[in-house]
Amino acid sequence: MALIMSDVDRFETARPRLEAIAYRLLGSASEAEDAVQETFLRWQAADVERIEVPEAWLTKVLTNWCLNLLTSARARRETYVGRWLPEPLLAGDPMLGPADTAEQRESVSYAVLVLLERLSPGERAVYVLREAFDYPHREIAQILDITEAASQQIYHRAKKHIADGKARTDIDEAAARRIVEEFLAAATSGRTEPLVRLLTQDAVSVGDGGGKVPARAKAFEGARAVATFLRGLFKPSPAKRAYVGGAPDIYATTANGEPAIVAVVDGKVVAITCLEVTEEGIAAVRSQVNPDKLVRATEQWAATGRGQAPLHTL
Repeated sequence: MALIMSDVDRFETARPRLEAIAYRLLGSASEAEDAVQETFLRWQAADVERIEVPEAWLTKVLTNWCLNLLTSARARRETYVGRWLPEPLLAGDPMLGPADTAEQRESVSYAVLVLLERLSPGERAVYVLREAFDYPHREIAQILDITEAASQQIYHRAKKHIADGKARTDIDEAAARRIVEEFLAAATSGRTEPLVRLLTQDAVSVGDGGGKVPARAKAFEGARAVATFLRGLFKPSPAKRAYVGGAPDIYATTANGEPAIVAVVDGKVVAITCLEVTEEGIAAVRSQVNPDKLVRATEQWAATGRGQAPLHTL
C-alpha cells in the first residue's frame, strides 16, 4: 500500500529512536541504518490504518530484524580478520540516542557495547529495550513474543553479565579532555612509566583493523605490556605517516560517552581510541582503525566543523 504523507511523517518521527535502538543492538551505524530502512519498507507495505500502536509495531519489526542480523553476525564474526570492535560514534551523534540518565549513557558506552557481545541476541534485546529505553517488561514480552516473567529473568541475567565487567565512571566533556590530555602526554613522553601510572594493573589494549589496517588480533594485557605497546604506537615515524597519508592531528573528544582520542589526516578520521576509565585508572584502550567503521565519524567530524586545535601531531 502507498503511504500518505502523514504516515511517512509518523515514521520519520520514530526514526531517531529506531536508529538508536538498532545501533545499540548491532554495534554498527551502517547496519543500524539498513535495519531502519528495512523497517520502513515493511511499514510501507503494511495496512497502516489497522496498526493500533505504530510505535510498538515499528519497534517489534525493527527488533526482530536486528535479532536475525545478530544471529548471522555471530557466524560472520568467526571469519572476521582480527578482533571485532563496535563502530564508535563521536559526541553529538544523534544515533547515540537518549542520554538523560546514567543508565542510558552507560548503555551506549563503548565498554558496554563490547560487553554486550557476550550476550545472546535475546539477552541483548531485552537489556537494550529495558535499560536504555525504559520499556516495561510487558511491552518487551510482546515485542519478543515471550512471557513477561521470561523478560524479567532475561533482563536480570543480562544485567548481571554486564555488571560483571569493570565498574565505569560517568565522565563529562571537560573531564574527558583532561584525561585524554594526561594520557597523550604520557604516551608521547617516550617513557613507559608515566603510562603505567595511568593504567590499572590488569589493563588491556586491543584494536580493530578489519584486515584492512594492521592491528594486533590478540590483546595486550597488563599495565606494563600495554604501556610498552602504546609508547611505540604514539612514536612518530615516516613509515606510519606514509601509511595513513600524512601526519595525523590528534584531538580530544568523547566517543560513546568515553574519553576518546581522534586521529585526523586531511579531514579524514583514521583512528578513534576509546579509554575505559574506572576509579582505579584506565582499564582498557580500544582503538578502531577499520576504515569501514570510521566513515560516519569522518562525516560527523566534517559536519560539526571542529574548531579546536589539535593536542598533538604525530
